[in-house]
Amino acid sequence: MEIIKTDNLIKTYNMGKVQVNALQGVEINIKQGEFVAIIGPSGSGKSTLMHILGCLDSPTKGSYMLDGINVEKLSKGKLAKIRNTKIGFVFQTFNLLPHINIQKNVELPLLYGGMMGKQRKKRAIEVLTSVGLGDRLKHKPSELSGGQRQRVAIARAIVNNPSIILADEPTGNLDSTSGSDIMTIFSDLHKKGNTVIVVTHDKSIAEKADRIITIVDGKIHNGDIL
Repeated sequence: MEIIKTDNLIKTYNMGKVQVNALQGVEINIKQGEFVAIIGPSGSGKSTLMHILGCLDSPTKGSYMLDGINVEKLSKGKLAKIRNTKIGFVFQTFNLLPHINIQKNVELPLLYGGMMGKQRKKRAIEVLTSVGLGDRLKHKPSELSGGQRQRVAIARAIVNNPSIILADEPTGNLDSTSGSDIMTIFSDLHKKGNTVIVVTHDKSIAEKADRIITIVDGKIHNGDIL
């Protein structure tokens, strides 16, 4: 079953008098439970595509079906609900709140979803333990290494049991050992049935996925470029 299907996605940005064509007719299909890497050089359009797939942005033209739903027809409220329940995001810069501990950081999506306090705490502890941080619950992000902070970001991404995990350059700020550990976590999540999509410019990272989609100059490219 296809969980993601795009048809002729076009994204154009107006930069003053200049138009930048970030995506030019992108068509991809991703099945439920796949582990896919989207790879391309800097400026290729891969992050733009990731933001559209994650319902953080909308295409200028074209259509996007997410789990059978025509995304561009949804209201802002329904899009926000999809982002909180169907999609888990992991970013290169972690995007953790520095003034609260990692347990509270992981509880945030549950809070937005209306879950009660005791249930939030239990679930946050559960997922933090699953990524190897059960002994660091009260630590703030600044007290952790880069690899540990990315584990917190993954825990936050999966705490709502999303069907899709979208990761944008998740190993970009990490050393090779920490990066490999993070990719192992994604592989384990895939084995549990999650659809995992990793956006990267690193071929060695992309090769850990089951399928690679290459994008160059806003278009899907058939062949190896890196």
